[in-house]
Amino acid sequence: MNELTTDLKSLHEATLNNLKSSKANNTLRAYKSDFKDFSAFCAKHGFKSLPSEPKIVSLYITHLSKNSKISTLRRRLVAISMVHKLKGYYLDTKHPIIVENLMGIRRVKGSMQKGKKPILINHLKLIINVINEQKIEEIKKLRDKSIILIGFGGGFRRTELISIDHEDLEFVPEGLKITIKRSKTDQFGEGMIKGLPYFNNEIYCPVKNLQKWLEISKIKTGPIFRRFSKGLSLTDKRLTDQSVVLLMKEYLNLAGIENRNFAGHSLRSGFATVAAEYGADERSIMAMTGHKSTQMVRRYIKEANLFKNNALNKIKI
Repeated sequence: MNELTTDLKSLHEATLNNLKSSKANNTLRAYKSDFKDFSAFCAKHGFKSLPSEPKIVSLYITHLSKNSKISTLRRRLVAISMVHKLKGYYLDTKHPIIVENLMGIRRVKGSMQKGKKPILINHLKLIINVINEQKIEEIKKLRDKSIILIGFGGGFRRTELISIDHEDLEFVPEGLKITIKRSKTDQFGEGMIKGLPYFNNEIYCPVKNLQKWLEISKIKTGPIFRRFSKGLSLTDKRLTDQSVVLLMKEYLNLAGIENRNFAGHSLRSGFATVAAEYGADERSIMAMTGHKSTQMVRRYIKEANLFKNNALNKIKI
């Protein structure tokens, strides 16, 4: 009997570990943060957060709806549900009191979401030009330019960008191959390869700038985008994804561009928007960005063609 109990206990622990491993660490952190907010709401009003019930969750969603987007409400709902699963509890998130409440909120608020601004070609050139104008060491200029140009040129998520190791790079006559070992939409680590061709203009070429960065930094293995210590000594520590955002916002500001509505996603969305503007089809855009759904890519294409295929252009006044 003791053996059976021990076996069941170890199976239970292994199952919980499998459930946790099915999600990326960043996703689990986001779930914990979201559930913490739900717990605070429950504590304030005398509710039990774990296990909870649909009526309480619906009240929480209504509470959030005053200052949150529909996408935020859905994300919080997923987080609450996932924490319940991980702890061995069942929560019916398809209960009518939750579903109907969300539908009502959506009708009242509207579901159109305003995303962050994309980095377009004019922004990209201004950023690179302003980096070149800075009175800083060449090694820092090359690192920062490489981050922004590779991030844009490969349509990278910022977590993918900072995860690139030297071993993931292969320079070929046509340009550069970058192996992405794991991404947000590739949780099982099947991987993908992105190809970045050479640009005619070397100033803005991702491949040429990266080659110069690797040469000056003498990086031969491990992370290619690393932190500097005081005195601009290069460390072996990988940059954080937040560093990419701060760096980009800093140079936008120096270039005289209002940076409030730009985010880490702006490099990725910028690539997709510009590629669509220059006539790339959704399949080739998705092959680079790694999007699994056409929904977001079609939104970029629609935005890029807003004036190109505008019916008003047919009217001559």
